[in-house]
Amino acid sequence: MSADPLAWLVSLEGVPSAFAGARDGIDAVLRDRGLRRTSPEMTAESLLRGAHASAVLEGSGSSLAEVREGEADEIAADAVRVSTELLSLVPVVRRAPLQAFARLHSLAGHGSVPDDRLGRPRDAESAGLLRTVADLVTAATEAPALAVAAVVHAELVVNTPFASHNGIVARAAERLLIAAKGVDEKSLVVPEAAHLALRAEYESNLRGYSSGKSSGIHSWLLYTAEAYAAAAEASPLVRAAE
Repeated sequence: MSADPLAWLVSLEGVPSAFAGARDGIDAVLRDRGLRRTSPEMTAESLLRGAHASAVLEGSGSSLAEVREGEADEIAADAVRVSTELLSLVPVVRRAPLQAFARLHSLAGHGSVPDDRLGRPRDAESAGLLRTVADLVTAATEAPALAVAAVVHAELVVNTPFASHNGIVARAAERLLIAAKGVDEKSLVVPEAAHLALRAEYESNLRGYSSGKSSGIHSWLLYTAEAYAAAAEASPLVRAAE
C-alpha cells in the first residue's frame, strides 16, 4: 500500500489539471491585484464574508450587512466567532489537526452546546474518523493542497463527527488549510462565498461524496476546483482593484 494516503487523487481523470487551474487563478488574483498592498482589514473583510456565507449555508437568514453591524442571528454569530480566531489556528492545524478541529467546534458551539460536548466527537466512530482526517492533513502527499482541503471539508460535512455545527467547522477547516498549506496565507480568497454562489452544485456534490462511490468523490473534487476559482474572484482584492 502506498505511503501516500491521497495518491489516488492524482490518478482521477481531470483532477490534477483542474486543481492546477484553480491554483493558477488564486495566484493570479493574489499577485496581479495587489498582494503587496493588502492589509489586515482586507483579511478581516474576507473572513467576515466567509463567515456570512458559511452561516447562510448552515441556515442563517442574516444579511451580510446585519453581520457587519453585529446584528446577526445565532447561526451567523457562531460563524463569525469561528472566523475571528481562525488564522491563529494555522500553526496548530499544521502540527495537531485534531486540536484545531476541536477548537473550531468549541468556538462554533459556544453557548448552544453543553460545555462537556464542545470540541468532542459524538462517539468512538466519530473519534476514529477525526483521527483519519487529521492524518490526511499531516501526511506527506503529492496531492495538491487544494485537493487536501476539499477532501477534509467533505469528510467533516458528510460524517458529522461533532454534535452540531459540522458544516461551519468543515468550511472553516477548508479555509484554514488553504492558508496553512501556503496557497493563501493571508486568507484573502473566500471559498465559503463560492460555495454559496454555487449552492445547488455544492449540496448536490456533497451528497454524491457521501455515497462513497468513486464517481461521487470524483465529481466533488472537480466541483471544488471550480469553486476555488470562484473563491478567488470573491476576494476583497478583486473589488479593490476595480
